[in-house]
Amino acid sequence: MSDTPSPSIAVLLPCYNEEHAIAAVVQGFKSALPEATIYVYDNNSTDDTCARAVEAGAIVRTESRQGKGNVIRRMFSDIDADFYIMADGDGTYEAADAPALLTAAIDERLDMVVGNRKDINVDAGRTGHAFGNTIFNLLFRQMFAAGFSDIFSGYRVFSRRFVKSFPALSSGFEIETELSVHALTLKLPFREVEVSYGTRLEGSVSKLSTFRDGFRISSMFVLLMKESRPFVFFGYLTIFALLISAFFGVPVLIEYFQTGFVTLIPRWILSVGMLMVSLVMFICGLILDSVARGRTEHKRMAYLAIPRWTSRK
Repeated sequence: MSDTPSPSIAVLLPCYNEEHAIAAVVQGFKSALPEATIYVYDNNSTDDTCARAVEAGAIVRTESRQGKGNVIRRMFSDIDADFYIMADGDGTYEAADAPALLTAAIDERLDMVVGNRKDINVDAGRTGHAFGNTIFNLLFRQMFAAGFSDIFSGYRVFSRRFVKSFPALSSGFEIETELSVHALTLKLPFREVEVSYGTRLEGSVSKLSTFRDGFRISSMFVLLMKESRPFVFFGYLTIFALLISAFFGVPVLIEYFQTGFVTLIPRWILSVGMLMVSLVMFICGLILDSVARGRTEHKRMAYLAIPRWTSRK
């Protein structure tokens, strides 16, 4: 008989007005992972989400600041466990897939396992969101690195090390982007596992806003690139400023070499000004790249200082 203790498991379900689905979701996870503790964090619901969750056997807590990112920040700071399983409370994810995600995290000693959604093009009836998901995934791979094919999946398993070292600065649905960048920046072990992705249960309504959340996610992409890859970020700005400088400066130089005079003085001043801007951008990129490396080292050391769960194999 093994004396190895079983890991403590927390199922985290952020919810906002999910009274029609939350009971079935909680019951599904209780069946799939009877050893897990299930937490429902209510985010100012105006319906009976809390009551349905309590009836189903979940521990219900609240977060008053609106937004999924705020809820996840609160959950990560409040709850202690060896492994955390995060899913949505709308019934689009199958609780039956949770054991496979958890097993991958334990057996392969991963800090994050992402549920790669099958049939994502349906996107629970919102084809516009599915198209945006495809575009943002392509953009993410260009701006950061390959490794994720579904950065917006809300079905994930985390190790304690990941959760307690994650800064969680986002307030809304852009939190999934921040989770992915955190794993890439610290070079944490992770992988994707294919999971089912279905339609919402009857009565459940999507909380996503195509344009508002799309803008917030795009802004988060830019912010995270500036913070994690400043040399590349400011390198693009340097090239952009150089192109503007060349656009206005080349005709002036051609005129000078042909006639020996410069009559386009405003163009020349703008060209030289943009040249100076490009130099400043390049220097900023160099300096901030060193700062970013130092911050990454500190975050990596903080991550390593958190003890990991081991099966003692």
